Amino acid sequence: MATTKIWPVKDSLARVVDYAQNPDKTIYSDLQSVLHYAANEEKTVEGEERAMFVTGVNCNRDTAFQEMQAVKERFGKTGGNVAYHAYQSFKPGEVTPELCHRLGVELAKRMWGDEYQVLVATHFNTGTYHNHFVANSVGLWGGRKFNCGKRAYYQFRQLSDDLCKEYQLSTIKNPNGKTPRSIYFAEKNGEPTRYNLMREALDAALKVSVDGNDLRKALRDQGYELDANPAHKYATLRRIGSKKAVRLYRLGEGYDLPTLREHIEENRQRYAYDLGYQRYKPMPVQWSHPRRLRLKGSFSTVKKIGGFRGLYLHYCYCLGILPKGSNRRPLSPELREECRRLDSISRQTQLICREKLDTAEDVAGFISGKQAEIKVLGAARQKCYNRLRRCDNREEITQIKAQRDRLTAAMAVCRKDIKTAESVLSQSNRLKENLKLEQEMQTQHMGQAQDKRRERIAAR
Repeated sequence: MATTKIWPVKDSLARVVDYAQNPDKTIYSDLQSVLHYAANEEKTVEGEERAMFVTGVNCNRDTAFQEMQAVKERFGKTGGNVAYHAYQSFKPGEVTPELCHRLGVELAKRMWGDEYQVLVATHFNTGTYHNHFVANSVGLWGGRKFNCGKRAYYQFRQLSDDLCKEYQLSTIKNPNGKTPRSIYFAEKNGEPTRYNLMREALDAALKVSVDGNDLRKALRDQGYELDANPAHKYATLRRIGSKKAVRLYRLGEGYDLPTLREHIEENRQRYAYDLGYQRYKPMPVQWSHPRRLRLKGSFSTVKKIGGFRGLYLHYCYCLGILPKGSNRRPLSPELREECRRLDSISRQTQLICREKLDTAEDVAGFISGKQAEIKVLGAARQKCYNRLRRCDNREEITQIKAQRDRLTAAMAVCRKDIKTAESVLSQSNRLKENLKLEQEMQTQHMGQAQDKRRERIAAR
């Protein structure tokens, strides 16, 4: 399995050539028929020989920069994209250093042919064998510049996959796109994300399913809908109430449809031979008899909390933030994913309750007031800067700087409040939708509990 990427180089051709030729990027032992720097004592550490594969395609590896630069000057094309840098990285343990470099050279020949000069270098600095390609942007014979668009990107990837198949190496069946930075670090820290929650739901459903119906029912109890229609190209999983579905293969290895079917078949065999195996049962719903309380006063005279304050307080209750010590856990995937945004939701709730912001007009007025306050604080801070330019007394300078720092801190607090208030306006609709989905799941589970209760009464 090999991953590929290609991108333009606009700053310096010499820099990228030097990077690709850096011998410290690769560490091998007892390699023969490869370029190495044995004469240099610094390249041998504790008996391990540091060496590197470097091959020039349509150029000499030792004079690659000079030859590429000469072609540019001959055709008068020294500006713009000076070169193209690409890499081909293999799965750990799948290739040897020799095979890695051989595939890299062959890939360079198939991609750029005899028209462009390419330097191919094999590295091991990241713990995996990978090839670096430095291709001249100007052609050898006609001076035509290499067109590195989407077509070239996909062609480079396809040629690499073809080579892997020829050498009986694995390939990526469904290449994933780039994971957003926020989701990547959230998953790395173990926080609940959309994909993480889907994986957890599938893992829990697979433990108790012996056929497709069991799997769908177990996922539906957790708030997900599975679409494994053979008429569709991809099997998908979506949250109930959401229109956006996720293809199963995007959840990672072990979550595509063939793998799920293998797990179900294993469960079926286990169920046939292991009488103690528990197959799927509907999610148990705790039923408690309603408590009888006596209310002093009247509901008509009770002061109700509405607007943004009511919305956010109800949202915090559903998340289990309020009241303190609550052991409540949300049912819907939407609210379970919201648990990684507790800090932001708490700041918004505190601001709304502190400033009594019930409507969008109240929030807009609050933002305008804070912006005006920032202007006043900025003008006062500018006076401090003006006084510092004319002041020579050290004690007075210290006092002015302290006053300047206090004003700066006050401005930072105002900006933070403005950002929080703007989040209230932009996220209030999302909170309402999430509460609606949570209420639907609560109603569904309450209906299941009532049905169970009727069955017990009828059985008596």
